[in-house]
Amino acid sequence: MSRIETIGDATLYHGDCREILPTLGKVDAVVTDPPYGIAHLWKGGSGKGWGKARSEAIIRNDWDDVAPDKNLFNVLREMSDHQIIWGGNYFDLPPSRCWLVWNKPERNFSLAEAELAWTNLDKVVRVIDCPRSEQGREHPTQKPVKVMAWSVSKVSGLILDPFMGSGTTGVACVNLNRKFIGIELEQSYFDIACRRIEQAYKQPRLFDEPKPEQPKQEAMI
Repeated sequence: MSRIETIGDATLYHGDCREILPTLGKVDAVVTDPPYGIAHLWKGGSGKGWGKARSEAIIRNDWDDVAPDKNLFNVLREMSDHQIIWGGNYFDLPPSRCWLVWNKPERNFSLAEAELAWTNLDKVVRVIDCPRSEQGREHPTQKPVKVMAWSVSKVSGLILDPFMGSGTTGVACVNLNRKFIGIELEQSYFDIACRRIEQAYKQPRLFDEPKPEQPKQEAMI
């Protein structure tokens, strides 16, 4: 671990999460988007919209080459009450009743038309519709802030993201007035995350915390 930055209610660690996690106490929830380990399956396209993806291919494939091992996921499950792990369908995780689905409206891409988050929540499956990328993306696999804010809204309390990347989960936490801990190994992305989270604190709050879902009585037929 070489650096710790505190920005508002966010504490950001530059280092290897395998070394840093044992030094942290218990958190309320893990919300993260780790490497899926599917770089060898990536197939680019051609034409409009593919330029940036192709220019980032080497960086993305290096980052996404190896998925976290089962032991790391066990640590995350032990140190938190709730977990939301994007790409959960690629990992060895227990059966789940509640999956989160990010539906990407763009079709006929070689890339996935949706992404899945495994959770340990005792709720029903939920779906969000959101384009596959947003302007100003600074990490090859960066999710839209809207998707990560939606994810964070499903849990409460202190949020941990051990694969912080460019800090989107942290930005979502700022927008939702949540405390956040982020860990990132790559220096350049750590610096980007610090900048984005600091900028988020300077902006008006962008999202309102959604009210808890109220159960509805289904009509009897």
